[in-house]
Amino acid sequence: MVFAALRQNNDAAALMAEMGIRARAASRPLGLATTDEKNTALQAMADAVRGRADEILDANARDMQRGEADGLAPAMLDRLKLDAARIEAIAKSLEEVAALPDPVGDVIASWERPNGLKISRVRTPLGVIGVIYESRPNVTADAGALCLKAGNAVILRGGSDSLESSSAIHACLSEGLRVAGLPEDAIQLVPLRDRAAVGEMLAGLAGNLDVIVPRGGRSLVERVQKEARVPVFAHLEGVCHVYVHEAADLQMAVDVTVNSKLRRTGICGAAETLLVDEAVAKTHLEPILSALSMGGCEIRGDENVRALFPQAHAATEEDWPKEYLDKIIAVKVVDGVEAASEHIARYGSGHTETIITQDEAAARRFMALVDSAIVLHNASTQFADGGEFGMGAEIGIATGRMHARGPVGVEQLTSFKYCVYGSGQTRT
Repeated sequence: MVFAALRQNNDAAALMAEMGIRARAASRPLGLATTDEKNTALQAMADAVRGRADEILDANARDMQRGEADGLAPAMLDRLKLDAARIEAIAKSLEEVAALPDPVGDVIASWERPNGLKISRVRTPLGVIGVIYESRPNVTADAGALCLKAGNAVILRGGSDSLESSSAIHACLSEGLRVAGLPEDAIQLVPLRDRAAVGEMLAGLAGNLDVIVPRGGRSLVERVQKEARVPVFAHLEGVCHVYVHEAADLQMAVDVTVNSKLRRTGICGAAETLLVDEAVAKTHLEPILSALSMGGCEIRGDENVRALFPQAHAATEEDWPKEYLDKIIAVKVVDGVEAASEHIARYGSGHTETIITQDEAAARRFMALVDSAIVLHNASTQFADGGEFGMGAEIGIATGRMHARGPVGVEQLTSFKYCVYGSGQTRT
């Protein structure tokens, strides 16, 4: 009754404080939940998503109508949109998380000391996680499922533009928790569009949040990194690069570049910059750029690119660090692996880069030089995804270097403790 009244009165501070208390209370029994209990909940969630597909689509249609009226960019509308295939993908993702090994209680390492002490490093839940995200309603299910499997309670704050879709999906998650007999407060969705709720989460909810995961654009992530009083797993943006090396197979270079850029332009793993080795610029550049142009992509190139592909617009300094999230790509001719890696180090965001080459030594050199969360060889940057990595799903791609890096899946949502077994030893 108190919680409902706070929601009705739109009292963000009081409501968020109450959610934090409830999440902390739910985290204790959840951390002790059995694998079977968690998997039962996840399967029931998947069943509910399929059973309530029409309700979810209706809610999404209202969000889409609102988004169009508010002038959301096409890339954001694509992130927001749900259809039958995407709803089925949400359900399958829940089942894939259920099929993952349970990390809680996993013994990471163990050893015995000369004095007979037996020491084990054991995975434990982080506690209570706050996830702040924009547009994509499927993150509601992915984040809720991953946190549950790792034994964490979670408070979800989706974008105001996806509130109805996220609420419909969250109802399915709550149903799954009820079926398994787990506390419903283990997965809570902030029911307000008021941005004050974000500020309350960044302040830590009176010590009830243990970590925050932001998933969204630059302005959101920068605010989280600036204001958060709790640890943050974050990626700032996805300025991803494709480097076509001098030993690249031409058809592979065309196929991988087009897929990296155009499969879905609005995701963080979409390529934003193409680097082509000057040794093959005359043979490889035109076919690659023609294929991109045929797909409706605008080309912005340096002088060398424009000399070989006159249709290209002139690239400016602002293009190299730009995350377009659109059918636009910046293109530059570079002199070898070192020059490509230097460009990425200067302008990249530490997210995902790929090299296209048949030269294994060059690939190893590129992978050693490039300090990004994900580095690929002869594969599309759009594989930067927890599901594609076999993690079932992900909360986001972390580009920091502490604790979690790359796709944040079940294992990355755990910490560890040391369990030490003795037989009466005392220290001199």
